[in-house]
Amino acid sequence: MRTITATELARNLREVLDRLAIEGEEIIVVRNHRQVARILPGPGHQTALEAMADLYRTLPAEAGAGWLADSRDLPGTGALDDELRDPWAS
Repeated sequence: MRTITATELARNLREVLDRLAIEGEEIIVVRNHRQVARILPGPGHQTALEAMADLYRTLPAEAGAGWLADSRDLPGTGALDDELRDPWAS
């Protein structure tokens, strides 16, 4: 937890926010030797691939097979192919 003055925050807001985003550390803002604010980092960001990367370890094999079968039959999306296609091939 880092402590900064309100003056330091006002003068260096961009750097303080950059540091907050990178380090993810809570920042306490003081004015006249009293705590007036606490700045917390926002929630982490994950892509769908990152969020689901470890899912295969938690699913039983039957559930994974069922999920794959269901995803192949989604209405309005067309069936998923069994093989990968080259998106640049004409």
